[in-house]
Amino acid sequence: MNILDQIVNDKRKEVDLRRSLIPTSQLEQSVLFERDSISLTERLKNSDSGIIAEHKRRSPSKSIINQNLNVFDVAQGYESAGVCGMSVLTDGKYFGGSMDDLLLARASCNLPLLRKEFIIHTYQILEAKAYGADVILLIASILSNIEIKRFSEFAKSLNLEVLLEIHNEEELHKSVMPSLDMIGVNNRNLKTFEVSLETSKRLSTLIPDDFIKISESGISNVSSIKELQPYGYQGFLIGENFMKTDNAGESAKSFIKNLI
Repeated sequence: MNILDQIVNDKRKEVDLRRSLIPTSQLEQSVLFERDSISLTERLKNSDSGIIAEHKRRSPSKSIINQNLNVFDVAQGYESAGVCGMSVLTDGKYFGGSMDDLLLARASCNLPLLRKEFIIHTYQILEAKAYGADVILLIASILSNIEIKRFSEFAKSLNLEVLLEIHNEEELHKSVMPSLDMIGVNNRNLKTFEVSLETSKRLSTLIPDDFIKISESGISNVSSIKELQPYGYQGFLIGENFMKTDNAGESAKSFIKNLI
């Protein structure tokens, strides 16, 4: 079993447990459930940098990245750095995140927030809305075409935007549908953890222009972004690069300054 299968396996058990503890009716009564979402796509369309900065404590490929930074400081730092949006990892077992991280990020800034999670059930989309997210992530490699359609349409009914993550041509072809807003190409092979920007370049021409194109993983310097912009990418998800420093916000600020 590869790491992705393992994560999804554990996620099914975790979601079953969460559903038994907090009923959907309780999520729907959350104060944040009624708030208007902030559009990440609009921010990306009007940005010179296209940076979506991530809060990530650790990952299966790199183990600990940074356990010392608190979400409040990171979110405020990212906002003052001028990023377009913030991605918040909510998986606990493999990434050291939590739903509280999302809640705290929401209380700390007015950025569009992406709930970065392995979504395998509509319950998690309700959670995203109830905890203040504006965007959800759907990972094509762990979902069927029918699930992608069902989850993305459900998200749209809650006024959440949808970022679909793909790794190859096959995943793209099975997944393209009108209920998506953004298509992200993950340059990291989740089975081997190897990273190559060539993945983004290769798939760029196959992604229909109706969608905002985002490149994810392995973007550690300004030259990587300059390299990808001619391929039509308007968004760049960067996590580790900022999080491994003592001040993620300052790190993002100087990165953006060098970029634009």
